This record gives sequence, structure tokens and C-alpha cells, in this order.
Amino acid sequence: MRTTIYYGPWQCSAAFLSRCESKCSAQGLPLMGCMWLADIKGDWQGRFLLMPAEAGGRLAITHCCCDYPKVADPESLRKVWSRSRIRFREEWAKELGTWPNTAGRAWPGHHLRDFLHGGDPTAPGNVLPVPDDVHTTINTEYPACYAPGGKWLTPGPERPYAD
Repeated sequence: MRTTIYYGPWQCSAAFLSRCESKCSAQGLPLMGCMWLADIKGDWQGRFLLMPAEAGGRLAITHCCCDYPKVADPESLRKVWSRSRIRFREEWAKELGTWPNTAGRAWPGHHLRDFLHGGDPTAPGNVLPVPDDVHTTINTEYPACYAPGGKWLTPGPERPYAD
């Protein structure tokens, strides 16, 4: 199995925006924006019934910026993440391979639902490894996703990158 991750952030496709709108409205919250953070591509090569075979798939990682209330103490959630980071990365590696790093420095774990809006610090589906520069870009764009009427409410292309 070979995993390739393409990183955004990109504007969500119309289909992803629609899913986010449904998700937010199911919680009784308005949609403020949608960010397509990454696309994970998995390619498999092997044998099936003694014959060579290959398959693959993609998983889009999006963030719905529902109008979540802000938490009073996001630093307490950050402390939970700091204490759990190494164990989290070890568990992640069991399923997906070694946590990515650059020159021996582990990539940050980006929390899809951020601490300010009550994101779970250790939920496996809430943390994505991202390179430092991408993490900085995403964190810079998050406030705009929660602001009314921004670009993150405008649909983007079906696939914003090329393999």
C-alpha cells in the first residue's frame, strides 16, 4: 500500500459544501464556510486469486466551519494534546505508517475542529499530520472560514490539484 497526501487548503467542491451545510444544519448551526484541507490517495498492488491486481481510492479531508460556540479555555485542550501527542502518533503509525517528519522533526498534527471551537484533542478523526508551512497556512485561513460571507462559502473545483 502506498499513501500519498495532497495538501490544500482549497475551497470545497459544491458537493462538499452541500455535505457541510447538511452537517451544520443537523446540529442546528449555520454553515460559515468549508475548507478542503487534504486529499489522501491510497494505491495498492498485490495479488488476488493468484493474479496480479491493483486498486486505489481517495479520501477527502474537509472541515465544516459550522458556527460552533467558542470554548472558554482552549489552552486546556492544547495541554491535553501536548501530553498525548507521542502516544497518538504511535497509534496512528500502526494503521497508516510512520508519522511524517522532515529532517527528523515530526510534522505538526492539525486539528480539523480546532481547540477554540471545542475540537477533541485526541480523536483519531480530528488530527491530520501536515508539513509546517501547510499548517501555518491552514491556521491563518481558519478565522476567515468562521467569518461571515468569506471565500470559504464559494464552491471550488471538483479536484484542485493534478497527480
